[in-house]
Amino acid sequence: MKYGDKIIYMEGIITEVEDGAVGVDFKGRLGHIKVPRRMLITDYPLKVGQEVGLNMSFLEVLSPEVNEKYRSNLDRQRENKEV
Repeated sequence: MKYGDKIIYMEGIITEVEDGAVGVDFKGRLGHIKVPRRMLITDYPLKVGQEVGLNMSFLEVLSPEVNEKYRSNLDRQRENKEV
């Protein structure tokens, strides 16, 4: 990263629990994130309404170029959803 890393502690509430993913709304109206279940560290069964905490940093765009492979995959997924 070109800039020094600034780690920010954030908290949120679990809003959805699916087979492979968990949705979290950040406190303070800072947005929503959906992550794979394997990224959660827990000793408890996951339930909607539980609080979570995480350390987050800023996202940095690495290049002005578009990764065409990923872009075409996203376009294909959108087309399949529309059909």
